[in-house]
Amino acid sequence: MSALRTLLAKDPVHNLYLLGLLEEFGVSPRGGRVQFAYHGRFDKGVLTAAVFVGGDGGLVVPSASDATATSIIADALAASLRMRATVGDKAAVDALVRSLCAGKPRLSRTQRLFSVSADDLGPFTNPTLRLAREEDVPRLLPLAQGYVREAMERDPLQEDPEHFESRVRQRVRQRRTYVLEEKGEFVFKVDIGSRSQYGAELEGLYTLPSERHQGHATLCLGQISRHLLSSLPRLTLRVDERDERAARIARKVGYLAGRTQRLVLVE
Repeated sequence: MSALRTLLAKDPVHNLYLLGLLEEFGVSPRGGRVQFAYHGRFDKGVLTAAVFVGGDGGLVVPSASDATATSIIADALAASLRMRATVGDKAAVDALVRSLCAGKPRLSRTQRLFSVSADDLGPFTNPTLRLAREEDVPRLLPLAQGYVREAMERDPLQEDPEHFESRVRQRVRQRRTYVLEEKGEFVFKVDIGSRSQYGAELEGLYTLPSERHQGHATLCLGQISRHLLSSLPRLTLRVDERDERAARIARKVGYLAGRTQRLVLVE
């Protein structure tokens, strides 16, 4: 575990998602949890790259490491792993796709990783942003559904409504979802995807289409960022490179663009 943490901590911004998984779940699953594993590449006793495999390939996340080392891990996994989704540094994800994706992916998105520290934040706040409560789940579901539809071009409530509602409810119970309510209606949501002592990664930013261009996303992103950065050193956020609006909002709040990322859904 120490070797893995040392590797990831060399680039905490681009490894923030994995650092959160490591801190929350450790290096091996405990009883009753979904199965996962880390696979690594060692060079002269030093860990040079790692790949997280969750749910038998449901999610595969590479460390922000040399793509050649990641490719060696991917080649070793090719015979036994059925990858269904991957996200991370583009070069590392490209290496995984070459070895673990037999055909054309169902969806491939190029993203930009944005990051921010407390010193970079602009003066944007909305104190009415609040943690979602369990009784909010029925009203929260349409926003969560809308985000997945736009970001991943699929409808989770048609594919597996019970599983999707369970995931939304679990995030709420874990105090990872924040919502903005206007006139009795939820108009904005954001999730904390991963959190550790190194920072947190935000995900699932979504404004109701009828409420866009009113400043909700800017003020709420500023609010959640200021709140979390009171106790964390940094935050990150992945933005689809086609989504110029989201990129403008992130920059306005104070986020700085980092390296190119890639999201791939195989099936």
